[in-house]
Amino acid sequence: MWQSNHNLAALIGSRICHDLISPIGAICNGIELMSLDGRPVTPELALISESVDNANARIRFLRVAFGLASPEQMMGRPEITGILEAISAGARVQFDWTPVCEYPRTRVQEVFLALQCFESAMPQGGTVTVTRADDDRWEISGPAEAHRPAPQLWQALADPARPAEVKPAQVQFALLPALLTERGRRIAVEVRKSEIVLRF
Repeated sequence: MWQSNHNLAALIGSRICHDLISPIGAICNGIELMSLDGRPVTPELALISESVDNANARIRFLRVAFGLASPEQMMGRPEITGILEAISAGARVQFDWTPVCEYPRTRVQEVFLALQCFESAMPQGGTVTVTRADDDRWEISGPAEAHRPAPQLWQALADPARPAEVKPAQVQFALLPALLTERGRRIAVEVRKSEIVLRF
């Protein structure tokens, strides 16, 4: 049976993440066994360990953002913040997840895609804050620059009828409004002097 374009893309994303988890986990286990042997931790080994941790954290994030999600799958605050803390460890961009409830994975997927939009527009780093507004909408804000990666990408978030051309590193700008349109919702983009605010 044929899948919709979005479902097919999600299946591909899930498959790639699934296939990468095993070899990265094997490397992690190998490093742990080496440390149990009493071998000194060399700078090279420490670098490999740090890189493996970063790769594992990024895959967990991408699995939620681009993988197949079901409304029946729920994600709680500990799982969400654990993923965000792992990918922001030692990074310039930090994440402040304020909601305390659990949410369907499809909703968290939308927020993670929005966070990727912010990441690509924050060369100086900073903190992206995620809250739930009184009208049960997400509000995501941070010191992003509206001209990065390109002004038309932020404009296209609010107007899916006028899609912008995206590069591979900008695919989140195309996928987020497409998913929200498919789910009957829209994004409001507010560009302020020193930050951008997304509501959906």
